Amino acid sequence: MESMDPKQIVVLIVDDHRMFAESLARLLTEQPDIHVAGTVGSAAAVAAALERHKPDVVLLDHGLPDADGTDVARKIKEIDPRIMVVMVTGAADDRVLLAAINAGCSGFLTKDRASDEVAQAVRHAAAGDVVIPPALLARLLPQLDRAHRGIGSDLSRRELEVLQLLATGAANRAIAAELFLSVNTVRNHVQQILQKLSVHSKLEAVATAVREGIISYPTD
Repeated sequence: MESMDPKQIVVLIVDDHRMFAESLARLLTEQPDIHVAGTVGSAAAVAAALERHKPDVVLLDHGLPDADGTDVARKIKEIDPRIMVVMVTGAADDRVLLAAINAGCSGFLTKDRASDEVAQAVRHAAAGDVVIPPALLARLLPQLDRAHRGIGSDLSRRELEVLQLLATGAANRAIAAELFLSVNTVRNHVQQILQKLSVHSKLEAVATAVREGIISYPTD
């Protein structure tokens, strides 16, 4: 492997379909801000690969031969919650996507779209953004299981406004325009939200807030 620029996003690909994994790796290697540290083809190899490569983002196949991808995603987040996981699926099945959200994934890619969207998805995931189309996010949020833990009571009014906009899939710049704030101010609010909800990505924050009844999900 070539030496890595410290500013690059480090990616690990977990997929048992070698041709598909190699295709993703080639696409990502063409991007100057992304470094593909390696590929593995089974759940059993993931822990050692995480230790060796220290990835920022894992592209994880849902249909691994030796484990369910959502179980692997949950294990990755247990090992290092800072790693952002993007589930790669054969189809946008709601049950799979809900399981991915519940496992702490930052979002998903379907394999028929991955070649076009993978680099941007990696960038969004590394930034903590939601890697799910807003319309699909709105469809999935009402289906999340409710489980109240009593967190989020210390969120400010402004943080609640930001959180509600995050639930629409809005990026920081769009939130800033909506609330007449600077992007940097919105970024600070997001960091406070993640800290107060004990989560590590915007999608986790939205899912947690919906489960807790802190915000209402978009209805349109």
